[in-house]
Amino acid sequence: MEFTAPDTGRRRVVILGSTGSIGTQAIDVIRQAPERFIVTALAAGGGNLPLLAEQAVATNAQAVASAAGTEAELSDAIRAAAAKTSAAKNYSPVLFTGPDATAHLAAWPDADVVLNGVTGSIGLAPTLAALKAGHLLALANKESLIVGGQLVQDAAADGQIVPVDSEHSAIAQCLRSGTAGEVDRLILTASGGPFRGKSRKDLENVTPQQALAHPTWDMGKMVTTNSATMVNKALEVIEAHLLFGIPLDRIDVVVHPQSIIHSMVQFTDGSTIAQASPPDMRLPIALGIGWPHRVPGAATPCDWTTAATWTFEPLDEAAFPAVRLAKAAAQRGGTAMAVYNAANEEAVEAFHSGAIGFADIVDTVEAVTAEHHDGGPLTLSSVLDAEKRARTLARSRCGVQDQYS
Repeated sequence: MEFTAPDTGRRRVVILGSTGSIGTQAIDVIRQAPERFIVTALAAGGGNLPLLAEQAVATNAQAVASAAGTEAELSDAIRAAAAKTSAAKNYSPVLFTGPDATAHLAAWPDADVVLNGVTGSIGLAPTLAALKAGHLLALANKESLIVGGQLVQDAAADGQIVPVDSEHSAIAQCLRSGTAGEVDRLILTASGGPFRGKSRKDLENVTPQQALAHPTWDMGKMVTTNSATMVNKALEVIEAHLLFGIPLDRIDVVVHPQSIIHSMVQFTDGSTIAQASPPDMRLPIALGIGWPHRVPGAATPCDWTTAATWTFEPLDEAAFPAVRLAKAAAQRGGTAMAVYNAANEEAVEAFHSGAIGFADIVDTVEAVTAEHHDGGPLTLSSVLDAEKRARTLARSRCGVQDQYS
């Protein structure tokens, strides 16, 4: 079944992960285009209730959700934020709190588009809820598609998922240049992170501060560390495979430090189409929530009056084996990618707590994935069970106390 994007005048947008990098930029995009969009609901993890409350008051959201904290705490925060402006003194949205709050909002009935900007595999349940509710899903939470795999694909109508990651947004744009049968390869670009050109030995003494010093993007701890290890690019390769139906052996990664070319599509006649823009997530966010239409002025374009040089180089898989390992896990199918992702999330936390070294992150992922044995049908329950086992094993290997057993 082909999904038809909503055409209701101003699109009603639900933002999941509103206090994070994607969420705050999405609110900025919507604020700059009030004739195109309106926020109807906001959800966040709850780590910054004052900001969530301020966002709710500023957007006049109908509903607000927090995964952490109590309803009373969320209500108090909103009341305090509303008190700062006389126009919002009677503001009283519907509130949801608890671990299922974000999924509740993903199915909010007064919505056309759900932007899933949650970080990590906890975004799977909201992704499934948004798809089941029939909303257009602007997906920045790559992990939900990767760990859910066929489960998410079966829940989505053709065209119901629109990618928000800059690389996949670029590919979606480039694919408009030809038919599916004319596509030869997908080429995902990577900045190379803070350790481009480093050898495996060079990575042994990397500190958390160095791993978080990304040269291009301003992201949270998990995504920034994943970019440094190339796990983020590995996950993006699998996401591209699932979104666009291109076999894994026809998806390549090339290092492009300037981060101007966001990805490319090579066609069977030898032509390569690339999408170029300065690194600004507001562009793919705007296109994601406005798909298939562009939002004028969403971001600043390239300055073609200034001299510039763009370079490309192959990925060093000896120093950064994460892409190769992810492709192998994806080929196994089932819950293997859920295990890969969960092991990585635990290893990243262990690295930042000082329990393991930087190079041990991907080594932990490789070891835990190798020990995984799949079985049974792919369901939300089987994915969550596989993740739990993977987290327990990863914590054990990292010498961290297990909270899942």
